[in-house]
Amino acid sequence: MKIAARAVDRRQVLRWLGSAAATSGLTRAEGAAGMKAAVIGHTGGGDYGHGLDQIFKDRAGLEVVAVADPDEAGRRKAQERSGAARSYADYRELLGREKPQLVSVAMRHSVPHHEIILAALHAGAHVYVEKPFSVTPAESDELLAEAKKRGLKIAVAHTMRVTPGVRGLGKLLGEGGLGELVELRAFGKQDARAGGEDLMVLGSHLMDLMRVFAGDPLWCTARVRQGDREITAADARTVRDNVGPVAGNHVFAQYAFARGVQGSFASSARLKETVGHWGLEVWGSKGVARINCDLEPHVFVRSAGAWKPEGRTDEWKPLNAKYLDGSGLDPVGDWLAAIKENRAPACSGENGAWAVEMVLAAYHAALTGGRVAFPLTNRKHPLAQV
Repeated sequence: MKIAARAVDRRQVLRWLGSAAATSGLTRAEGAAGMKAAVIGHTGGGDYGHGLDQIFKDRAGLEVVAVADPDEAGRRKAQERSGAARSYADYRELLGREKPQLVSVAMRHSVPHHEIILAALHAGAHVYVEKPFSVTPAESDELLAEAKKRGLKIAVAHTMRVTPGVRGLGKLLGEGGLGELVELRAFGKQDARAGGEDLMVLGSHLMDLMRVFAGDPLWCTARVRQGDREITAADARTVRDNVGPVAGNHVFAQYAFARGVQGSFASSARLKETVGHWGLEVWGSKGVARINCDLEPHVFVRSAGAWKPEGRTDEWKPLNAKYLDGSGLDPVGDWLAAIKENRAPACSGENGAWAVEMVLAAYHAALTGGRVAFPLTNRKHPLAQV
């Protein structure tokens, strides 16, 4: 079966993330009037994610006061891109001098997220952060508790959950268009990062999407292999996009959800040609949908067909346009509105924390050879126990 690819205009998507007038009816200034905003990144150390240095641009009533980056050349460019009035080499100095109410923690490297987010919360700032949210559930716990204590809102850039295609697919499911939800099959990018790196870097998006459709997981089992053997903690390694320790080049994880729904995640370079585009397949009793993931994911639907003596031809068609109209949500605008309305944003810190927990559950299960229940009892990283 073959699904036609559709080109993605990345500049258009970045404009949408940074300054779109939300299709949900939010204005760009919603919740932001009179607030000071700042950006924290690190050129060469995670950079600025997918345009997270530009999320405050062109939002009426919001002042971008500063950007922080220890790299001098990168800092100059980030200041120009973000429209920030000033720049700093040290984010601590920025927080102390500028006292922003909004902070974008932009770097893809998640190892420094905990320290920076905690400092921003202590400074009284609401935080929008690149995924993965943190490195361990223990870090997530501390950040969420601190934000709750201070009445601050954290949003994590798992933006696929609020795109028109994903939200439209939710409408289709809600109407019974695929029948009863039975199974979720997630496939990583399976490129040079196949295995443990794929599990955290891209798998965190897929874990988040599984929860969109099936709710919180109940338990996990997994097999993680390095070549022809099962991994041990000694296989832990650090990768270029430093997201904490990773291990293995073949990952197969199973997740149980309520109402008998089963989920799975697979990442192995051997599957690259047969799986094709990375994404999530949503299997129902009457049909199947596939989310081809990207900055703007595209959704295709396949109706159930019967096998015949001459074989079977599966036809995938784009999700009906009626489910796309009015479905999209500006994630940054929603975060700003959530601040004003004192509610959780759609891309909440809690959702980001769950994605990290589901990823680490695969390592816990693989290393113990058993089933691990959620929430995890061991909140540390299974590859970095001290």
